Amino acid sequence: MRHAICNEMFKGWPHEKVAASIAGLGYQGVELAPFTFGEFPDKLPFSDRAVIRSAFESNGLTIVGLHWLLVGPGKFSITTPDHSLYIHTRNYLAALVGICADLGGQIMVFGSPRQRNIGTGDDPAVARHQVVNMFKELSVIADDFGITICFEPLTAKETNFINTMKEGIALINEVNHPAFQLHLDVKAMAGAELKSAGDTIIEEGGKHLRHFHANDPNLLGPGMGDLDQAPIGRALHTVGYKGWISVETFVDGPGPEETARASMESLKKCYV
Repeated sequence: MRHAICNEMFKGWPHEKVAASIAGLGYQGVELAPFTFGEFPDKLPFSDRAVIRSAFESNGLTIVGLHWLLVGPGKFSITTPDHSLYIHTRNYLAALVGICADLGGQIMVFGSPRQRNIGTGDDPAVARHQVVNMFKELSVIADDFGITICFEPLTAKETNFINTMKEGIALINEVNHPAFQLHLDVKAMAGAELKSAGDTIIEEGGKHLRHFHANDPNLLGPGMGDLDQAPIGRALHTVGYKGWISVETFVDGPGPEETARASMESLKKCYV
């Protein structure tokens, strides 16, 4: 398994500094949040895409892809009954597919909990139908670029749409396209359905699993809390997972460099 880390934890750092730091710690890849590209991520000039790609590749790093897709300017929603907002969101995501490809990425993680919430009074069946249609369209576009969109189940504390791995797989089966698959996250699994090692969850989802985030329920990196990560790593081996293990954190903790260093220690022990 290859090891990557998400760039938004390095708040305000230029891409060149992030690249040098994580390469020095032994990471092989980086996962990028579009909001770190500037005010209008979907309009990132081609010249800037080349600069960002070069900053990481010149340090021997692979840009794995994008996540936190709908954190950015303005309002987005994949479940809204407002047709114009729905189209705006679809077009924004389609633009990000092209940017991901230009950066060399092959994975787009769809989490964005607030932007997928079904509003009070909205019809869940109608919302689900349009989500399926949106990802059918986006999957065709992504497939043309060699990109896989990976949907992330999140806890009921974060969103009311797709809270468990089984619900995620049901959505994947409805979209029914090879470029639309499953993403799992340790923190999210622990909050929704992870009772111990999580091996059963991972084994059930292994067929569709294309990307994985390692972290702790305390919102820091893997190994920085009480959850034993080793059984999770073993479960990934059992299902033959060959993708990236990407560190995603949500709080500052001891700072980005120490968090990245401590996380890498855990990755080397548990996700090899």
